[in-house]
Amino acid sequence: MFINTLKKKAATKKKTILFPEYDDPRILKAAHTLSKESLLTPVLVFPKEPKKKFPHPILVIDNHPSLSLYANELVKIRKKKGLTLQQAKEWLKDPIVFGIMALSQGEADGLLSGAKHPTADTLRPALQILKTEKGTKTASSFFFMIKEKEVLLFADCALNVDPNPEELAEIALTTARSAKNFGISPKVAFLSFSTYQSAKHPSVDKVREAVKIAQKKGKTILIDGELQFDAAYLPSIAKMKAPKSPVKGKANIFIFPTLDAGNIGYKIAQRLGNYQAIGPIVQGLTKPVNDLSRGCSVEDIIDVAVITALLAK
Repeated sequence: MFINTLKKKAATKKKTILFPEYDDPRILKAAHTLSKESLLTPVLVFPKEPKKKFPHPILVIDNHPSLSLYANELVKIRKKKGLTLQQAKEWLKDPIVFGIMALSQGEADGLLSGAKHPTADTLRPALQILKTEKGTKTASSFFFMIKEKEVLLFADCALNVDPNPEELAEIALTTARSAKNFGISPKVAFLSFSTYQSAKHPSVDKVREAVKIAQKKGKTILIDGELQFDAAYLPSIAKMKAPKSPVKGKANIFIFPTLDAGNIGYKIAQRLGNYQAIGPIVQGLTKPVNDLSRGCSVEDIIDVAVITALLAK
C-alpha cells in the first residue's frame, strides 16, 4: 500500500515536524502515534509552559531562548512591509507564526497545521516568512487520491483561485516534480470541458496556452491537454476523443483550470468515488508547511505528517 511505503521511508529519515495546534485532541493523538511508531519526531508548540508532561519534545514560546532573535529576524524579513519590533513580538505569540519562524531558522524540518484553523492562517505566514523556493514563482498544492493500488495527483485544489496560463503551467510542472519525488512517473493531463478544441471559450484558450508553456519547459514529461476528464483517464475514451494523445487515457496527474474545479473535483472523487484524499500538500516553498482540513481524522494527520517529513530536505 502506497502510504505504508511512505511511512517506512519516513521512519528512516528521522525528521522533526512542528504541530502548533497543541490543544486539538486529534493532533495530540496523532503526535503520540507518530512518536510511538518512530515515524518522525513530533514537536508541539505551546504559548506557555504546559502543566502536563509529554513523551516527545515541545517548544514553549514564552520562555524560548531565541524569542528575541526571532523577533528581530522577522522584522528583517518583513522590513519592506514596515513591520515593527513590537508588532513582530505580538505576531510571534501565535503558535503557527512562531512555528514557521522556528522552521525558517532550522529548529525543525517541517510544520503541519490547519486542524482547527482556516487555510489562510497557516499558508499566509508561510508565504510571508519562508517565501517560494528558487526558480518557483507560484506556490501551489496537490492531493494524493488513493484507491487500492491506484495513486493519482489532483492540482491545484487549495491555493490558486484562477491561475493564468503561466501559473497553471508551473503548477503542472511542480506537481510532476513532486510525483517523481514520491516514485511516480508523471503523466500530466490539463483538464477542461473541451478536448482538443471541441469547444471554444476563453477558459479553453487559457488551458491550451498553459499546455504549450508546460510542454516547452518540461520536454521530458508526458503532458497533454486540453482534455476532458474521461479522455484523460479512460483509454477507451481517449482512443475516440484524442487518439494521438501522448498520455493515452492513462494520466495520473490532473491539472484543474481553477480552484473551483479542483476543490469540487477532489471532493467528488473522495465522497462518491471512495478515494482516500491526502492533502492538500503544499509545494514550492523553501521548507515544507502543510495545511490540514478542519474535518481531518487522526489518520489523516498522521498521513500528511509523514508526507511532510518526506518533503523535507
